[in-house]
Amino acid sequence: MRTAMKSLVKRAQKGDADAFTQLMQSQMQNMYKTARAVLKNDADAADAIADTLLACWEKIGQLRRAEFFRTWMTKILINKCNDILRKRKDLYLDSTVQELPSQTQEYSTVEWMQVMKSLDEKYQLIMILYYVDGLTAAQISEVLQMPASTVRTRLARGRQQIAEAYCTSQQCKNTTAHLQQEGNCLES
Repeated sequence: MRTAMKSLVKRAQKGDADAFTQLMQSQMQNMYKTARAVLKNDADAADAIADTLLACWEKIGQLRRAEFFRTWMTKILINKCNDILRKRKDLYLDSTVQELPSQTQEYSTVEWMQVMKSLDEKYQLIMILYYVDGLTAAQISEVLQMPASTVRTRLARGRQQIAEAYCTSQQCKNTTAHLQQEGNCLES
């Protein structure tokens, strides 16, 4: 963790509201991506983020090690998202379907999110936390409270599911290339 972020965490733990604001603003994009991926709509994502901000402010004094701030905050966010999902009867609301880019375009975020939506639900969040948010398998394990081996298995099975779903099209080549860029080669 960068020294500046560690410093902000320590200041926020002492009640410095400005430091807390800076800290949370630096994490806002990752929080949105994660909440949006879990909840599938902007309104619920905004609610989860607002609840997370409040919970983080109230509990930041309980964070034992500043270097684990991001993992700690993501765990709170996932819990808030799960609270919203429990309250909601319909677990899968899909917002307007975005047009897929042509096959000649580079692999884009739009395509990546379409690929993620095609996965079994148990793989979606883990793949997004790993590839979009950049968390390690160990961090995901802590956030989701599951064994690291389960996280690694689901990452591998998610990759395999992507490969199987897209192997008959150009999109497979793009998907495989994207995953390989992330350092995780798929076996065909």
